[in-house]
Amino acid sequence: MKGRFQHSLAVLLAAWALLAMQGYALANEAAPLAADPVVEQRMVEISEELRCLVCQNESLAGSRAELAQDLRREIRGMIKAGKSNEDIMTFMVDRYGDYVRYRPPMKATTWLLWFGPFLLLLSGLVTLIMVLRRRNSDALVVAEAQLTEDEQRAAAALLAIAESPSEKNTNHS
Repeated sequence: MKGRFQHSLAVLLAAWALLAMQGYALANEAAPLAADPVVEQRMVEISEELRCLVCQNESLAGSRAELAQDLRREIRGMIKAGKSNEDIMTFMVDRYGDYVRYRPPMKATTWLLWFGPFLLLLSGLVTLIMVLRRRNSDALVVAEAQLTEDEQRAAAALLAIAESPSEKNTNHS
């Protein structure tokens, strides 16, 4: 009994140690801040207006992707080189297209970015309405279907045949 308890305790301690070390294995080094807080503040302001090209739903400032880190480093370098915020934005758009901006400018090449989600929603609603109308009209056609005289005679004959064996079975008993 005592040996079994010690073995269970050893296994439990080993599992706890592995879980404790998992945090160290997953930890990343803190991103180095610019030596100049003004440069860092400008970099954050600019990168919050830009979309991470890897994550696509995250700003460049908040992304932990390697490409985002490289782009932030490049933005810091341009800030230190004396480039204006507009120069940096122009560089990024020229290099990666208008999609890199969270709020792309309204122009013919970005209409799909601006109106695409609404067009998809509208087309889905139109499709749904068409399917529902078609289903209702098909149901009405089936409900309004009338039997011809020949079909009515055939149906009556089938009903008569179906009823006659049951009457024969009740007469024999």
